[in-house]
Amino acid sequence: MRPRKKDRHLPACVHFRHGAYYLVKQGKWHPLGKDLGHAMAEYGRRLAEPKGGMTALIDNALGDLKQRVAKNTWSQYQAAGRKLKHMFADLTPQQVLPKHIVQMKRMMRDTPNMANRCLSVIRQVFDYALEEQLVDSNPAVGVKRHAEAKRERLISTKEYRTIYAQCDERLRLIMDLLYFTGQRVTDVLRIKLTDLLPEGIAFTQQKTGARLVVRWTPELKAVAKRAEKLRSHPKATTMLHNRFGKAPDYSSIKLQWNNATKAAGILDADMRDIRAMSGTATDDQGLDATKLLGHASPLMTKRYLRGRKVPEVDGPSFGQSVDVGQKEE
Repeated sequence: MRPRKKDRHLPACVHFRHGAYYLVKQGKWHPLGKDLGHAMAEYGRRLAEPKGGMTALIDNALGDLKQRVAKNTWSQYQAAGRKLKHMFADLTPQQVLPKHIVQMKRMMRDTPNMANRCLSVIRQVFDYALEEQLVDSNPAVGVKRHAEAKRERLISTKEYRTIYAQCDERLRLIMDLLYFTGQRVTDVLRIKLTDLLPEGIAFTQQKTGARLVVRWTPELKAVAKRAEKLRSHPKATTMLHNRFGKAPDYSSIKLQWNNATKAAGILDADMRDIRAMSGTATDDQGLDATKLLGHASPLMTKRYLRGRKVPEVDGPSFGQSVDVGQKEE
């Protein structure tokens, strides 16, 4: 290695560029910070990190999981993985105990959804470690999840129409497909022309792998005809597409939805609520919401059924042999 001509006060492989310090390893620049003191502390932490530690294990486990989860799930796992690597950076897999997992859970009690996601990921990370014979047990097993508040939002027909009026034709089609099929947003955006069967629209749910066909109804057929008129790219293979002929991007559609709800003055409605709206309407009409939503059991479906009416019931009466007004002797 050639001797430095400048920044000779810095350790080996540490460089100062554009107002920040970096650790350069194998051609990759790892940021250490803008302040020299913090940068040196981070440099020391990185050097002290044990080889084959938790950071390496999490990266390897996530690499294995990537092949088996949906794209949206993978992005959530990545976010959880970054938090886990920061929290467990100073430990080896063999050093992690159940108390460390519990401590992580308690530290994140103010964000229960993310805490539960991290708990799910760390459990799978150690499942991977067990298979690789790196550890003898999974320290995350038995640690209970935080209780998460159930979303009760039910979009009304009036709200649906108000938002609908603020959408362009493609977003209207997406809303109608979400309602009439009861499927998730990602699955609706991925509908291929080959999924349009004589009996209905075929789905293989990206999240669960569940397969089903939503039969044609007059309303659903009308939506399909509108979508056919909107097709403009000759090489597009999906029912809906962008200007490049590809399936619409979820983030772009989400932004359009947010703009439409803002223009409609309905700010607490999520596009995913339409699936719950569909399942609830299906159940109210005496149809099978569990099959429509692709759930394995009715218990899972109950989480989607919203706006349940409070039952009005009659209490029992005394038999004719009992005189309610009779005083005890």
